[in-house]
Amino acid sequence: MKMNQFFYLLCWVLAIVTTGTTTSGKESKKLNIVLIMADDVGYECFSAYGSKEFSTPRLDALAAMGMRFDHCHSTPLCTPSRVNLMTGKSNVFNYVDFGVFPKGEPTFANHFKAQGYVTAVAGKWQLLTTQTGISPKEAGFDRHCVWNIPGTERRRYWEPSLMHDGKVINHGEDDYGSTVIADYLIDFIKTNHDKPFLAYYPMNLPHNPFDPTPRSKNRASKDGKQNFIDMVAYMDHCVGRIEDTLIELGLRENTLMIFTADNGTNSSLTLDFFGTQRKGGKGYTHDHGTKVPLIVNLPGRIQAGQVNKDLICFSDLFPTIVEAADLPAKKITQGDGWSFWPQCLGKAGKKREWIYGYYFPRPYSQKFDVMYNHWEVAWARNKHHKLYRDGRFFDVINDVREEKALGGTAEPSVGRKSLQAALDEYPNKGSKIDYQRVIGVRKAAKTKNKKPKRK
Repeated sequence: MKMNQFFYLLCWVLAIVTTGTTTSGKESKKLNIVLIMADDVGYECFSAYGSKEFSTPRLDALAAMGMRFDHCHSTPLCTPSRVNLMTGKSNVFNYVDFGVFPKGEPTFANHFKAQGYVTAVAGKWQLLTTQTGISPKEAGFDRHCVWNIPGTERRRYWEPSLMHDGKVINHGEDDYGSTVIADYLIDFIKTNHDKPFLAYYPMNLPHNPFDPTPRSKNRASKDGKQNFIDMVAYMDHCVGRIEDTLIELGLRENTLMIFTADNGTNSSLTLDFFGTQRKGGKGYTHDHGTKVPLIVNLPGRIQAGQVNKDLICFSDLFPTIVEAADLPAKKITQGDGWSFWPQCLGKAGKKREWIYGYYFPRPYSQKFDVMYNHWEVAWARNKHHKLYRDGRFFDVINDVREEKALGGTAEPSVGRKSLQAALDEYPNKGSKIDYQRVIGVRKAAKTKNKKPKRK
């Protein structure tokens, strides 16, 4: 164990021991929820998952003292993942368009608020345009401090533009957006320490632009990759600040902390994928685009040092926090949203044999982005294989980036029929895609952009 990781673990244990017995009598018996989702960072960027390139000591400690899930999958782009997470439904049922939350869809915040919880969201919104979508208030949040909502400007880090409870504030040049957002969430927790609360923290880190952080050694650095590494470290620092606040207030033992990410890492970055240098997978439907970290921690109830290998999808988070808080079950569309809370408690639970994915980020756009595969695509996968609706079939263990489809002779023995049955459970929503044409377009684009050789 690294020395800094050991230090945080020791501090964590000591803090729990010293504060756990002095909690105010006003503390709610209902379980508090802190749900954290980082922005554009894959599982390869966390030392808890084996990274040698990144250091995330506070998240490592949460994993070491809780449970780490190794097979959690999101949609490979931000808005679809956010809709999926907040509604507990596959995108095939309710996704509207990029940057838009479907009106009329209840969220986990609506559900918790109806059960007497005070609720807040702090971070990136990206669910409301000037034409459609919903506001944080409509989504069930009593308080909010958000970026990427009508009225805010493009600045998210230095000199940020943020909406605080309905009022847009353009902060000063020395203010860092992620610090302001963390400060807001800390204030919310302190203000509501004697009430049951749900704090949703969709972080703006470490999404591009890749700029230095307040903790960067070189505040003038233009090195995108080094700045990204610094941003991941600052993300970890912000998570630690939230946990430290819970410990300080004597709330840690009564607060479920969940950490995940919305999709894989930005494809402009080349990173170490456990011994192989590869570009990030954001936007792509292979594992480097959809497989994300998931760490769940609740002292005294979730046994330390657990690693779970069950398949998890983003639809599962809604019913999981509902069951953890012992709230009335929320009926979610059939086939979606299986609670994995029993697994967190060391029980077998209801294990998924497969998960379903649907990806169509810009259905009403006149253009589609060739680089990120912005066309409708659906798939079903288990731990070993993946079947797309168009018939492409992959061994996702030995071919993580899905570069070579399997042939016909191997198909019967590896469960293609069961995955086809899984696909058939969901609506065939869109049109058939001509992938040969798409491949041709991509090749043409590469040829066009290819630089001529110097003579």
